[in-house]
Amino acid sequence: MLLEEAKTIISLTAPYYQNQPQHDPGTRRISRYAPRDDYYEVLRKRGLELLHYIQDAFGPVKGRFFTDSAPILEKAWAERACLGWIGRNGCLITPRFGSWVFLAELIVDIELESDLPPMPNRCGTCTRCVDACPTGALQKNGPLRATRCISYLTIEHKSDFDTETRPWNDWIFGCDICQEVCPWNSHPPISTIPEFMPNANRTNLSASEFLSMTPERFDEIFTGTPLKRTGLNRLKRNLKHIFKTEEDQQNG
Repeated sequence: MLLEEAKTIISLTAPYYQNQPQHDPGTRRISRYAPRDDYYEVLRKRGLELLHYIQDAFGPVKGRFFTDSAPILEKAWAERACLGWIGRNGCLITPRFGSWVFLAELIVDIELESDLPPMPNRCGTCTRCVDACPTGALQKNGPLRATRCISYLTIEHKSDFDTETRPWNDWIFGCDICQEVCPWNSHPPISTIPEFMPNANRTNLSASEFLSMTPERFDEIFTGTPLKRTGLNRLKRNLKHIFKTEEDQQNG
């Protein structure tokens, strides 16, 4: 449906791990992938370069590139392409980069054979991600409960939150807890993709700076990043929910 006469899905990963600026007291946390150039635009350019390379080698090849931009089961295809395995945290885990990777696909209308052997699931009996998840979104032997996931709640959930929503710690956009505790993510290589370099102006903002931020200031700082798609109003809503749950905890 996405490409007439499609014959091959080329699954790709792009590492994005960078050493983050120190998380100062009073700041609120943003998922590691977000406060940098939008991966969609960065990877789309690289994907088109790959398609042009294939066309130069094989002739008039038709192809389409996707990264989080079409109804494709990206993790399942990457697992079948032997790039890694889907861990208990629901992420694709690669032996070299852990789960600090973006996924992308190039669908082409020529036959290409896989040249990688199957990769076993290497999570073993480890349940660190399940144990660390503060909202119970992860299950040891079950699927991710998406509506409990902090990433879903802070990014995709559109309405206000009810009183039953569990605390999120300091996260106002996304969440990296299940990745930070994963042993496969303990010593990943630093990404060499220049657009994924960290930006302290985007990561070390206090709660008060977010709450007082004007739309113009938000655009100045976050245009061209994934946070722009979520918007300032939803980020402020997330902060207010954090304050409410913290107050409830203090009051017993």
